Parts: sequence; structure tokens; C-alpha cells
Amino acid sequence: MKQPEISRRTMLKGLGTVGIGLPFLEEMLVTTASAAQQKSVPSRAFNVFFGLGIPAPLQTEGFEGVLEPLKPLSDKLLIMRNIDQVRCDESGINAHFDGASGAFTAEPPDGEAKAGGPSLDQVIRNAHYPEGLPAGMVSTLIGGTFFRRSRVSRYVHSYNQDGTVAAAMQEKPRQLFDRVFGTISLGGDKTDARRQRLKRSVLDSVVEQYRFYTGNNSPLGAASKSRVADHLDRIREFEQRAYEMREKNPDDPDLPPRSELAHGGQADPGGEGIDITLEELTTEWRLMADLYALSIQMDRVRFGALTFLAAGERIRLTGDYYYEGRKVFEFNDAAQHNASGSQGCSHEWWHKFNGKKKNRELRAHAHMKMREVAYFLNLLAGKESMETNGRTILENSLITISTESGDGRHADVKRELSGVFHAITGANGRFKTGQILDVGAEGIDVYNTMLNAMGTDQRLGVTDRPENPVDAIRA
Repeated sequence: MKQPEISRRTMLKGLGTVGIGLPFLEEMLVTTASAAQQKSVPSRAFNVFFGLGIPAPLQTEGFEGVLEPLKPLSDKLLIMRNIDQVRCDESGINAHFDGASGAFTAEPPDGEAKAGGPSLDQVIRNAHYPEGLPAGMVSTLIGGTFFRRSRVSRYVHSYNQDGTVAAAMQEKPRQLFDRVFGTISLGGDKTDARRQRLKRSVLDSVVEQYRFYTGNNSPLGAASKSRVADHLDRIREFEQRAYEMREKNPDDPDLPPRSELAHGGQADPGGEGIDITLEELTTEWRLMADLYALSIQMDRVRFGALTFLAAGERIRLTGDYYYEGRKVFEFNDAAQHNASGSQGCSHEWWHKFNGKKKNRELRAHAHMKMREVAYFLNLLAGKESMETNGRTILENSLITISTESGDGRHADVKRELSGVFHAITGANGRFKTGQILDVGAEGIDVYNTMLNAMGTDQRLGVTDRPENPVDAIRA
């Protein structure tokens, strides 16, 4: 008996703008008999940014130093050192801003609200989907947890061809959830609608379709029926975490406490920084990462950017930091600096970097950032992210990880934009993962080599600039 086949793009649609994709199921696999008709996995590209960077001398320590949290993913990453973004320097402009603008674009900023050109993800999107993405998809998803807002490219890292931001930034879990999964049309006045939204789930509007896929007439087998049920339970869990719904089933997981984190202008009071605990920071970030990864797994999103702390981030962090069961450090920035306001923020450890000293505080912050970046990457590397070609979403996608500064010597802007850390995933076998490579090239040449490998005709930068391909990164 022939196994029924259903599309990976099959969605449950409900009231308002609700759209919920099904998880990967057996029935989405192409049989051996029809392998000739098998379609490749979708093209995806995401930019992951973390603030303040990793000084080049610390990068040379590999996984024995601050890069340790990336070691379990080492076979799925190509880590690149000695990449320079010096052409992005704008005389008289803040180097954090310049470096952040150059991340994923290799271009200097164009004013305070625009990049100098498109980002990697958008060039690839335009090349692979010139007529637009499949109906119902979120064209670009930009999200993040950050508290420094003075210029847009500090925290936004996905740009259109003209350098404008590719989508609105989602900095609250609720915003990101609604951007991906939609909202229910409740009617009535706005106050009542908000109250009802906290009581109702977007899943309420797809109940009938859910019953069909898990019922007697479903085209799915028993294992897939169970997975659909588990999948929707997972969405419900994340929705509850994002919205802290007042009514929940007795078996639902407990909800975390309401976030007290500042957003918008309150997150950056005059550039003086905010006080925050490690638990507060990572709890909200991990919910954002969970929701972002889920949106990719459900094929609701194929392009975008995710930010963990902005360029030139100013926070005064406190709390015990553990990794793999061992205590790495006790954060207490203001006390350890013996200063208040902006001078007591973690940002200052980068200004105080000295290659001849231990730099314990900076190392701890950088290590923590790699732990949280790895948290997101691991979500796309598990069984929930397996695809028809036997690889995970992490392995099939182009995920570019970068930051704004390199060797840490802030007294010299051009030196600061040298040696900027980069890591990329394999993009379905296009790049040589499983190694740490000393590239020794400009960011624009690395990026254009990546675009060439992804099958795009467009190149970044001016058209008369000679191409200098970095073939060492290509598989």
C-alpha cells in the first residue's frame, strides 16, 4: 500500500491571521521510488549577532577558552578568525556602530537608521525566491534581547537592498509569537480584546483541523498523529510562557514569573546602562530563542536575524555563572569596576582589555555569550529539526554568527575592526565545517564567497572592486 505524502508546507489556519505549520512527519518523506522527484530542502539564511565581540588574542585559544560552549557543535561549524571589517570604518563615528553595521553587510552605515547595503540573508532571499516566499510565510523575522538603542544597526541585523531594515524588530516574546503565529480576531473594544487574548490560545481557532489530523480519517499514521499532538502542545507551552495565560490545563507546565525587563527607551536610559541579573537576562533570551527556533522548525520563517545583546551593550550584570555544572564566575560588574552608571557596565571590560593580563571579567562575559548563542544553535540541531535529506536544519541552513569588534584595542578604531569573529554553518554541504580557520581576509571577500557558494549573482560592495574569493571556506 502506497504511503500517503503530504507537503511540508501544510498548515493549520484559523481565525484572524493564525497560521500554524505542521512538524516534520513520516508522510513528508519522499519514498525511494519517487526519489528522482525529491525536492531539495528549502534555502534559509539567518544572521546571529552578539554584542561587544571577542578580542582576537582570545580567539586563538580555540575551544580551550571563551569558545568552549561551541565545542559540542564544532563539527557543524566553520569558525573563522582574522576577518577584517576595516573598510566599514567611518571617521569620527563610534566603532561599535561601524562594526555592527558591517556585520553581515561588509558596508559602513548610511546614517543612523540604515546600513550601507543589503545583508547576507536578504541577498540570498531575493536570489532564491525572486517572486516571494510561499504564501503564508513570514518574509523576514528579526528578534532579539538587547538594551542599547542609540543607533539602529546596534541591534538590527537584516537589511533590504537599499539598506533599510528588512522587518520590524521584535524585542518582546509576545511580539515575536504574534509575528510568527498570528493573532485571533476577537472583536469588541481593545481593552476587552487584550483581556481575552490572555485567556485564549491561537490553537483554539484550529481545533477542527487538529481533530482531523489526529482523528480516524487522518492521512497520518499513529506515530505522526502523536507527533502532531505533541507539536501543538509545544506551541501551547511557548504561548503560555510568552503570554502568561491566566487559564491553563492542570497538566500544562508552570509558567516563569512575569518579565520585569526594560524595553524600548527604558532599556537605554541616556546610555547609562541598566542593572540586570543573569537569570533575568537568560530567561527572556531563551524564550526568544525557543520561539525563533520553533518558527524555523515549522517552516514559518526562512530568513532573518537574531540578536543577543547589542553592539556596545551597557548592562550591569550580577549573578553566579555556571557552565556544565561548574561555577565559572560571579558577575557583579559595578562592584568589580568600583563605578556606577555607564562606567560600571560590562562594556568597560572591553575598553580595559589588555593582552598581557588575565581579563577574567571579559572572559566570563564572552564565555556566557557563547553559551547563549550555542543554546539557540542546539535547538536547530536536534531530532525536532531533522529534514528529508537526513541532516538537521542547523546543517542545511546558512547561519552566520558575528559581532562588531575584533582585537579589542579601542584606542585605534581600525585596529578594533580587525580580526572580527565569524562562524558559519554548512549550508547543506557548501562550506567546510568542523574546523577553525585563520582566514586572513576582508569581510566583504568572505561574504561574497559565501554568496557565490549559495548560488547568488549579486555581490556586496561596489561593482568595480576586484573579487578576492576565499576558496578555503568552500567545501
